[in-house]
Amino acid sequence: AGNKVSLTVADPRSDVTEQEIKDAMEVIVTNNVFAPNGSELVEVLEARVVKTDTTDYDLEV
Repeated sequence: AGNKVSLTVADPRSDVTEQEIKDAMEVIVTNNVFAPNGSELVEVLEARVVKTDTTDYDLEV
């Protein structure tokens, strides 16, 4: 069994669809866009969009 590889995309479009994500991942795998440590990627396992809220506070006294 091979190792899992994660690909992170910073600031994806807010309206990106599940189908667009699937299509992009298939293109990456099919065209061997990435070869981590010389190994080809062979299948798509999962995708997720992580949203983070940041609240800044002015703590200057």
